[in-house]
Amino acid sequence: MAAVARDTGIRRKNGFRRHGATALRLVAVAALYYAAAWIGLLQELVRDQVTPLWPPTGIALACLLTLGPMAWPGIALGAVAVNAPIGPSPLAVLAIVVGNTLAPICSYLLLRRVGFRPALDRLRDALVLVFLGALAGMLISATVGTAALIVSGALTAGDFWTAWSVWWTGDAMGVLVITPLLLVLHRLLHRARLPRGVSPYRLLHRARLPRGVSPYRLLEAAALLLGTAAVTLVATRTEVSLLFLVFPFLIWAALRFQLAGAAPCSLIVSVLAIAATAEGTGPFSHHSLPARMVILQAFNGSTALTALLLSAIIAERNATRRQIEHVCAQLAEAVFRLAPDEPRPPEGDRKSTDRR
Repeated sequence: MAAVARDTGIRRKNGFRRHGATALRLVAVAALYYAAAWIGLLQELVRDQVTPLWPPTGIALACLLTLGPMAWPGIALGAVAVNAPIGPSPLAVLAIVVGNTLAPICSYLLLRRVGFRPALDRLRDALVLVFLGALAGMLISATVGTAALIVSGALTAGDFWTAWSVWWTGDAMGVLVITPLLLVLHRLLHRARLPRGVSPYRLLHRARLPRGVSPYRLLEAAALLLGTAAVTLVATRTEVSLLFLVFPFLIWAALRFQLAGAAPCSLIVSVLAIAATAEGTGPFSHHSLPARMVILQAFNGSTALTALLLSAIIAERNATRRQIEHVCAQLAEAVFRLAPDEPRPPEGDRKSTDRR
């Protein structure tokens, strides 16, 4: 009896821990959603509620891809906390919350259906994230949200397409810009997870650069980020059309660092371009709101697609090269075993793949 009671107590304690960890994850998701929403609302363009870049959609989809579908209550809680104070009516807030929750869930289900890999190391993964995760899935939130604002009287029927286009492109840009960045950060944090029994102080005390990463590589990354920010500031603050100058930096980031470099560069470019549009400066000045939105979203979409697709192509090419080199090494080893009298290549040649 004592053993049974002890086992029951252990199971109950483990259940409390598991539920407590789940609750903490949901609260963290809601907090991230809420913080990102208020950052996005700083650049609102339609009724203090619709922005050209809506980061919460990218956060929501990234949380679903990393934590699983059980993260949806945190997304809904964050959407309620954001829209309740600024919504025109309770029914409109409810409709907007439902749309903002269903959109990333549908995107997540579509991505799972086609075998999406969060590593984004295949061109196929980048394409499905663009067309299914961003463009298709965000139709739900834009349509439901804009319709709710019109039914509640916050917008007129004539403003439907303007508000809908800003809402849809803002949600889609959130997925294209924020989701890849968070997936990269999640992968890096997962690799850097502390071994059991090792304290963070001891790890920092013995910290060294990862194998194969030189200080010059870090300097190159810093120069890339600073150069991207500087060029984007110049291109978006002058009335001369110089927006094309940012693309060499995005190509540089994708070729040298793949998604880990292209994602933050794309975010920098998008944020600075949105700030210039909201202020009406640079190449976005002297245009009406619809015209500014077309220019901005065409530019942001082009930069995000360039960074995402080129990074995936380079990552897929590198993976294919490593597989070919591995197969060649195995074939060479098999030939040497069949012909032991033949001279073997130097050890450095057989391990060249590891150094590349």
